[in-house]
Amino acid sequence: MTYILKPKVRHPGLPTNALGLTARDYEGAMSTLCAGCGHDSVTAAVIQAVFELDLPPHRVAKLSGIGCSSKTPTYFLGQAHGFNAVHGRMPAIAAGASAANRDLIYLGVSGDGDSLSIGLGHLCHAIRRNVRMLYLIENNGVYGLTKGQFSASADVGTRSKRGEENRQEPIDPIHLALTLGVSFAARGFSGDKVHLVPILKAALQHDGFALVDVISPCVAFNDHVGSTKSYLHTREHAQLAVLADFIPPAAEITASVEPGGVRSVTMHDGSTIQFRQVPDGYDPTNRESVENYVRERQRAGEVAMGLLYVEPGSVEMNENLGTVDRPLCELPYEELCPGSARLEEIQLQYR
Repeated sequence: MTYILKPKVRHPGLPTNALGLTARDYEGAMSTLCAGCGHDSVTAAVIQAVFELDLPPHRVAKLSGIGCSSKTPTYFLGQAHGFNAVHGRMPAIAAGASAANRDLIYLGVSGDGDSLSIGLGHLCHAIRRNVRMLYLIENNGVYGLTKGQFSASADVGTRSKRGEENRQEPIDPIHLALTLGVSFAARGFSGDKVHLVPILKAALQHDGFALVDVISPCVAFNDHVGSTKSYLHTREHAQLAVLADFIPPAAEITASVEPGGVRSVTMHDGSTIQFRQVPDGYDPTNRESVENYVRERQRAGEVAMGLLYVEPGSVEMNENLGTVDRPLCELPYEELCPGSARLEEIQLQYR
């Protein structure tokens, strides 16, 4: 992967946080995603959230799998720890890393394809174990790197760039997480930074697994079917001298929804999504009522947004397993490996 570094020149009057750092100090490399991609807006929200929380970059471990979404950790927290796992395995890597060093702040970025298909089993067990991490799903309903096939989160009736209609029921990550006992669940929209930043801040401070599903439109595969200027039509009829591609710039989609309000947001292809912010008096600690509310909004053709569920008394993985307070990565070899005699004693307990 090619990385394009940002220039280090910055305005001397930029505001600083309690650590004396500016928001620029939380940035990473230049984005190579399509102009107008919702994922870049999510990146901006992450940068704003960690800046406002005064998090030291070296205390953050960012993890990802495969896909457009999994490229985005390159674009924020350039001084943090990082690990890019294979397709769908990021949750398992996060669980192992957390067991070894519980003192780090874990921030996993994934996509609807990476999480809800090949990585579904790993995601389920990370939720069940309540691994202490922010698990961010950048959800666009397509496989962007492999040219726009439906992902497992594509809604019934959605049409692909080829004009095909999806007839399979989607996997809703919020529904899934609630049935597995998740201790924090929220949904946001990449174009609504005002509400997304507080959600991310709350998720980063949650003592357990915090799932944040972000609707993040893909500008490359929302072009209309039948146009002679579409990507599909051009590739079928053009005589290529050099295999190349061009993604036309698109304007970022932004919108804000007030508490209890609903707003229709038009996507790049002309389709609309109805976003509804949770109303005043909404109880995010009642799992059954939350599940019913999300289903009701889904039946009404709306996307429920905001902090949907949180379990205040949740017990995260390391506490549940009774691991030592000191990170395993800091223990000396003699304590981690006490010798064959001690191992034999432990084995006798299971006979």
